[in-house]
Amino acid sequence: MRKLFVVGDSISIQYGPFLKAEVEQEFHYDRKRGEAQALVNLDKPVGANGGDSARVLEYLSSEREQGVRYDILLVNCGLHDIKTSVTTGEKQVSAQQYKDNLEQIVETARSMSNHLIWITTTDVIDEIHNAQSEAFHRFHSDVLAYNAIAADLMARHEVPVIDLYTFTQAFGAEAYRDHAHFTEEVQRQQAGFIAKWLFEAGFHLAQPRG
Repeated sequence: MRKLFVVGDSISIQYGPFLKAEVEQEFHYDRKRGEAQALVNLDKPVGANGGDSARVLEYLSSEREQGVRYDILLVNCGLHDIKTSVTTGEKQVSAQQYKDNLEQIVETARSMSNHLIWITTTDVIDEIHNAQSEAFHRFHSDVLAYNAIAADLMARHEVPVIDLYTFTQAFGAEAYRDHAHFTEEVQRQQAGFIAKWLFEAGFHLAQPRG
């Protein structure tokens, strides 16, 4: 049975149980640990919450140093990178640093996994998000910009991409349960979309290497 490991933000934590149920007949599902800790505050990158690209890179690098290997590795980061200071307007991670971090994430992830798959960052609606979030803002335009950076980089490195952004955006404003997270029904459908992509791509059929 193929092994599927997820490193992602709070969006992935929420669709995770549904994804596990969708794939468990064909994949052994696992993810970055510490879900209970992460669920206390989904905006804080602790435990299972992968956080921004610098944090994901740090985690993967640490795991590689310990000799950890993955079969199929699903990775996403972006929502924490685009956190914008309400006072200065600065991003938590600049666009250039995001690109640099992703370059290193791809190199690191490929050196310790049989297959790397990227998942695009889900959208935010400015009016909804920034009315509910006082600590920091996020903007739709930044989601587009950072997703474009990731898309270009993944294409150059021939990393397959699951476009969760486009799939989720089709649900509109009714999809959101708060400033950035989705209703349980949308979480369920996100999981189904990812599972369908994996099955249609045939990742459950090939034998794992190493």
